[in-house]
Amino acid sequence: MKKIFLPVLFLIVSVQFVSAQKKELLAKKGDNGLYLEHKVVAKESFYSVGRLYNVSPKTIASINKLDMNKGLFIDQKIKIPLTDTNFTQQGNSGTPVYYKVKDKESLAEISSGNKNVSSSIKLWNNLSNDQIKGDAKLIIGFLKSKEMPAVTINNKPVPDEPVVKTEEPVLTKKEKEEDKKEAEAELKAEKKEEKKDLPPVIKEEKRTVIEGQGYFKSSFNKQVRINPALKNETVTSGIFKTLSGWDDAKYYLLMDDVQPGTIIKIINPENNKAVYAKVLGEMAGIRQNQGYNIRISNAAAAALEIKEDDKFIVKVNY
Repeated sequence: MKKIFLPVLFLIVSVQFVSAQKKELLAKKGDNGLYLEHKVVAKESFYSVGRLYNVSPKTIASINKLDMNKGLFIDQKIKIPLTDTNFTQQGNSGTPVYYKVKDKESLAEISSGNKNVSSSIKLWNNLSNDQIKGDAKLIIGFLKSKEMPAVTINNKPVPDEPVVKTEEPVLTKKEKEEDKKEAEAELKAEKKEEKKDLPPVIKEEKRTVIEGQGYFKSSFNKQVRINPALKNETVTSGIFKTLSGWDDAKYYLLMDDVQPGTIIKIINPENNKAVYAKVLGEMAGIRQNQGYNIRISNAAAAALEIKEDDKFIVKVNY
C-alpha cells in the first residue's frame, strides 16, 4: 500500500508545482517597486521559492516580514520582488512578466511606471500604435530564472513613421524682393504697436495726482486669481518721467526678470499707500539703472507721496 501511495503523492505534488510554474507572471506595483505574488503549494519553502524566482530567501522573508524559522504554509500568498538580479527589461528572452492594463491607461502611463520602456513594450507585444484596450495583458520584461520556462520573442520591430522631406521653394529675384518688403512692413507694424503701449516721456513733473490706487487695480485682482501673488520684496527704486498716470491713473514700472504686462502692487512703507503698475520692460544693460531694482513712473511716485527724486525704498507684491 505504501509503495502505491508514495508515487501518487509525488505525482500530485509535481502537478501542483508545474501548474504553479505555468501560471502567467503578473507584476504588481508596491511601495518598493514591482513585485510578483506567489501562492505557496505543498512542500515549498523559502529556499525552493527563492530558487524558483532567482531571489534570496532572506529577501523574500524580509519583504513579507516573515520569520524564516517558521517556514511557509499552503495557500499562503507572498510577494516576490522584481529586482536587477531576477528581472530584466532588455533583450527579448526569459520568462515573460505581464502587466494588466487599467481602464483608459495609456502606453505612456504604463511605460512611466515601468522604467520608461515604451518602445520595448511595443516590440514585445507587437503593438503598431499607442492604443491599448483596458484589461489587456502586456509583457513589460522578463524573469531571469533557470527554474522557469523561458521563451524568445521574435516580433518584427514596429516601423518608424516615414520622414517626408520638404524642399524650400526656389524664389525668383522679384519674389525675394517682394518677400523682403513684406517682412520689413510687418516689422514696422509690430514696432508701431509696441510704441502704442509705451507712455510718452515729458519734462514737467508738477501735475494733479488722481485719488485711488490706479487704473490697473482690477487687472491685478484678476491676475492673482490665476497666479496668486506669492512674492513680497523690498527693493530700491528710482523714477522715470512720463505723461501717463496723471490724467488716467495708468502707472508703469521697469523691472528685470518679470514678464512685461504683469501688474505689480507697489507700497510706500513710510505711509502704507499703494498703487498698481504695469511692467513695461527690463532695466538690464542700461548704465543709468545700476544700483536700482526697479524704476516707477513719476505719476506713481506722486500717488505714493514719495518725495525723493533719486533713490527710495518701496515694497512690491506680485
